[in-house]
Amino acid sequence: MRHFLTLNDFSKEEILEILDLASKIKKRAKKKIFKPYLKDQCLAMIFEKSSTRTRVSFDVGMYQLGGHAMFLSSNDIQIGRGEPIRDTSRVISRMCDMAMLRVNRHETLTEFAKYSTVPVINGLSDKFHPVQLMADLLTVIEHKIKIKDIKVAYVGDGNNMAHSWLMMASKLGFELKIATPKGYEVDQQILEQALKNAEISGAKISVSNDLKWAIKDVNVVTTDTWISMGQESEKEKRLKDFVGYCVDDTMMKLAKKNAIFLHCLPAYRGYEVSEGVFEGHADEIFDEAENRLHAQKGVMVWLDKHRK
Repeated sequence: MRHFLTLNDFSKEEILEILDLASKIKKRAKKKIFKPYLKDQCLAMIFEKSSTRTRVSFDVGMYQLGGHAMFLSSNDIQIGRGEPIRDTSRVISRMCDMAMLRVNRHETLTEFAKYSTVPVINGLSDKFHPVQLMADLLTVIEHKIKIKDIKVAYVGDGNNMAHSWLMMASKLGFELKIATPKGYEVDQQILEQALKNAEISGAKISVSNDLKWAIKDVNVVTTDTWISMGQESEKEKRLKDFVGYCVDDTMMKLAKKNAIFLHCLPAYRGYEVSEGVFEGHADEIFDEAENRLHAQKGVMVWLDKHRK
């Protein structure tokens, strides 16, 4: 049984296969051609953390693939009342064909997947956000940047997005520079795994606290909110610690002339990105948002194919 918990579980060839499948599904969808790959199947969507894009994209995606998506908040099921995760997993995987979880702790996902007899997809955890990276790479490819030529600057919090960029870069072999404020660096174990992967793929991975160094001469600039869901109590401290890490026009000028800017959303203008940069790159950002739908359809179809 293959699950989609972290990109580290996939080879370069498998990631590219899923992206190619997603691209083909998207092209047909644009012509209103929907092949029922998952006809009459049910996707259980378990949300400990709410989301606009994750809920809509999986719900619509499953519908377009011929199946049905079932929304389950932690208040709707016994997992929110203390039922062991393994028991919830065993029940849901006997009634549904696939499960997507958006959770607070990555360990919840791994425990759920351990006992599941159906594919499990990480819709976000505190450590990784792999479906977002599939959408991001699909967007990069659509903007005519070849895999071997990708040079990414990720700036901001060393969070699940930074970790997922580390996994993607280290698997596909492109260049990634990460700049975070002091005290907000990426997880050391995840960085070490990425560097180990890079020895095989040839990826160039480096980390720093220098924003200007990161952005210089790259063709993809990306960031994320400084205050993720659940960190509201840290807002004032984070706003002080992240001073100078806003991607504004001055910073973007350090990148290559035709560099694209990505943001997984929601975006807070004036904090991690300026109004000018956001609106100047809105087409790319909302291509990226739409690609959550298409990339995740690719993931679901691929997982279904590889369990038979």
